Amino acid sequence: MTLQEQLKEIKTQFRLSMNGAVSQSMREKGLNYKLNFGIELPRIKQIAEGIEKNHDLAQALWKEEIRESKIMAGMLQPVDTFYPEIADIWIENMPNMEIAELTCMNLFQHLAYAPAKTFEWIASEDEYSQICGYLTIARLLMKKGDMSERASSEFLDQAITAVLSGSYHVRNSALLAIRRFINHSEANAFQVCRLVEGMSDSKVEAEQILYNMVRNETEE
Repeated sequence: MTLQEQLKEIKTQFRLSMNGAVSQSMREKGLNYKLNFGIELPRIKQIAEGIEKNHDLAQALWKEEIRESKIMAGMLQPVDTFYPEIADIWIENMPNMEIAELTCMNLFQHLAYAPAKTFEWIASEDEYSQICGYLTIARLLMKKGDMSERASSEFLDQAITAVLSGSYHVRNSALLAIRRFINHSEANAFQVCRLVEGMSDSKVEAEQILYNMVRNETEE
């Protein structure tokens, strides 16, 4: 089957699985796509499981302005041919938070170079580079655990700055990563507590959000 035939077959599957109510609900919540079939994630995963991972197919799917195509691209992309420069291109074309979260889950966290690359992303000025960096770090912390002392200091320095001055989505992604870092060990929790203890009476909303999150996580 040619690449074009595969794409056509996948789109046929999407049309057969279309859910107009979900698509409409997403539009109302501000998730705008050029084309959105409103297919639930388990069904997209089910379709993807019947297709062999393929670099060219995944790249072609990513270029489509279709919600389900972009989600499936992350599921069908082999990690060994997904080079760092391609990851950067995908991030440049990241349309929204839904695709960012799912691509980090389905693909970015599995990349051998992810631990190093995420630090490059969180140091970027670009919003989605930061978001994908923090979301991937959060997943790596759940999966692999700890960082070196130097890496953890750099991560916390960047993440706290992101919480205090980043956009809404950057802040939430950084908060999630800090939460995963705290939950990994008592030493990590202590390290973060020391960094935010001076914010307890702050009048700055972002500092209060950060301080309260850390307090809630460490008191449980």
